[in-house]
Amino acid sequence: MIAVVDRASAFLKALSGRSRFLLLCHLLDGEKSVGELARLTGARDTAVSQQLALLRREGMVAARRDGQMIFYSLASDEARQMLVAMHSLFCATEVAQEEPVPA
Repeated sequence: MIAVVDRASAFLKALSGRSRFLLLCHLLDGEKSVGELARLTGARDTAVSQQLALLRREGMVAARRDGQMIFYSLASDEARQMLVAMHSLFCATEVAQEEPVPA
């Protein structure tokens, strides 16, 4: 049981960082490059790369190189399930409020 709790704790710790959580939310929509993630989050490429490296060490994201570009995608089913649950709890109502009402 201790090993399971340790694994769950490490998983939640990786998700708990605001910038890491935001990166994972963007990756829920599909594979993205470091530059694209930096643009979407307003962070510098180096900061995004550091956060992605941590998420990669935790097994939450996978990297794919295409020439000099590196693309990241979600690699963890647990992370995907957690992000979908968090989206339905917190984002769905916000998105509905932001969408324009058709005329």
